[in-house]
Amino acid sequence: MLNEKSRNAVLRLQIHVGCQGWNYDDWTTKADGATVFYPRGTRSNEMLVLYAQIFDTIEVDSTFYAIPASSAVENWYRKTPEHFTFSLKMPQEITHEYGLREPSFPIMEEFCERVLLLKEKLGAVLIQLPPNFEASKENAQALREFLAELPKKIRFAVEFRNREWMIDWTFEELEKNKIALCLVEGSWIPRELMFEAIQKPTANFAYIRFMGERNLTSFNKILRPQDANLQMWTTEIEQLKAKDIFIYFSNFYEGHAPASVNKLKNIFGQKMVEASSLETQNSLF
Repeated sequence: MLNEKSRNAVLRLQIHVGCQGWNYDDWTTKADGATVFYPRGTRSNEMLVLYAQIFDTIEVDSTFYAIPASSAVENWYRKTPEHFTFSLKMPQEITHEYGLREPSFPIMEEFCERVLLLKEKLGAVLIQLPPNFEASKENAQALREFLAELPKKIRFAVEFRNREWMIDWTFEELEKNKIALCLVEGSWIPRELMFEAIQKPTANFAYIRFMGERNLTSFNKILRPQDANLQMWTTEIEQLKAKDIFIYFSNFYEGHAPASVNKLKNIFGQKMVEASSLETQNSLF
């Protein structure tokens, strides 16, 4: 837990902590097993409603693979309570296939139009770039032109997976467009460079992702505790000059993202809702 000075600093921030995705069969409690997350017998189409009773934000991974249908986005909005927020990954067609070049602009515009259907529940959009998107002059020009095309009414964060981008030019371009640098606990960019970037804010919000080695095959419990790492990040998060902070955990970080979320919420002194409470409620379906 934080000391009183740190707690007061954190209380001045709006910290939203959630998972990277919600549709995982491993999160459903087995018929004869101890509580995992979702109640026994939970169906896929029930998961978001249940998730939103425990946490107040989610990162949507499925939008990385395709622009969602309007009906899907409207359904997400309708199924979740007031003050719930969605952050969405920009389609890989834009970031990976076109490399932010001009042919991707119409796709980006369609995607942004679609996610605005979330209205006040739209948290941010994550622009995740691949490791092979190197800091070349051509890519830098493409990045500059792409950022300038983004609609101002949406908050964007850019995740680089190549350390060559961690330079002043990048921070200046992001700041010029009021776009956040996505801070990542992962294998692509050294942690110390991420922590240095905290001292160079480029937007009035922050976006943080906790990743992990993709060598786990089940996601129903903590398999590799990262408590010391979480404490280290907490110290850095306290220094963020941001109005809102969105933090999302991968199952691969510790083995079970909901448990990781609750660890961090506990450190921040945030109210937690136990997943076991869902077991005792009457079915909503």
